[in-house]
Amino acid sequence: MTKILVVAEQQAGQLKRSTLAAITLARQIGGAFDIVAVGEGLGAVADGLQGYGADTIFTVDGAAYANYLAQPYKAAIVAAATETGAEYVIAPAGTFGKDVMPRVAAALGAGMVADCTALVDAAAKTFKRPMYAGNVLATVRSNTAKTVISVRVADFDSAEKSGGTSAVKALTAGDGGNGARFVDFDITESERPELTEADVVVSGGRGLKDGETFWKTMNPVADAFGAAIGATRAVVDAWEEVPNDMQVGQTGKVVAPKLYIAIAISGAIQHLAGMKNSKTIVAINKDPDAPIFQVADYGLVADAFKVLPDLVEKVKQARA
Repeated sequence: MTKILVVAEQQAGQLKRSTLAAITLARQIGGAFDIVAVGEGLGAVADGLQGYGADTIFTVDGAAYANYLAQPYKAAIVAAATETGAEYVIAPAGTFGKDVMPRVAAALGAGMVADCTALVDAAAKTFKRPMYAGNVLATVRSNTAKTVISVRVADFDSAEKSGGTSAVKALTAGDGGNGARFVDFDITESERPELTEADVVVSGGRGLKDGETFWKTMNPVADAFGAAIGATRAVVDAWEEVPNDMQVGQTGKVVAPKLYIAIAISGAIQHLAGMKNSKTIVAINKDPDAPIFQVADYGLVADAFKVLPDLVEKVKQARA
């Protein structure tokens, strides 16, 4: 029977939804799977992982893992993979997965499928992944006994609970010969949902004129929908008021919310690659030939500055 280890992503003791995409791929491959969580104070994380069908939830919990460092986390994941005899080790392909999983692959002597977008054939160990900034979608095969996979979260549905209870087991692991030390973590504080975790995302483009106008336009819309705010690469490059951690696109954050609202965004390929898998896409643009309308479920050809106040008011009334 195929044995799989899913690496849970968490921050400050809170499970990230990206983990559920990794569980979906594990289910598609088939066989039994376990989950490992690394950090400090993982009680809530272990509770949140119950009901998804894992045989065992392993926790590597301690002060040494309170803040992410690649070497200790790598050592913890490798210890869990060794404990379970996993043939596959799967993690979300966010900043965390992109940093630690290549190290895990090297330690295990495993082939790696980075940014996996689809399973092609479990028996043949073939997968889809983007190459050349998303311009090519390649089919790759793992030829090693063990395979490490980072999952492009936007391309997989979040796993639903299947019931049952998983055993919880504590593991110990070393620091992996770590020569680094944690100094500081400068996190952007916001009352809005995290961009990659939000159910609704509203994004703005260069059609919003300048940074000040961007925020005056986007804030009321995001408030009405309870949404996270994103932006195109052109916006974050041009306007210093819009930080680059808001960028949605191939070289920014890849999102797949339930609702994505594109405001004054033309729809360059780079941006579409970061949001095209959203469940419902609404586009507002005064150019009827804008490429964004080719992927939109609903399109409104109009001046965003004129129609957004009415939209915001209607949404507020509907949610009242």
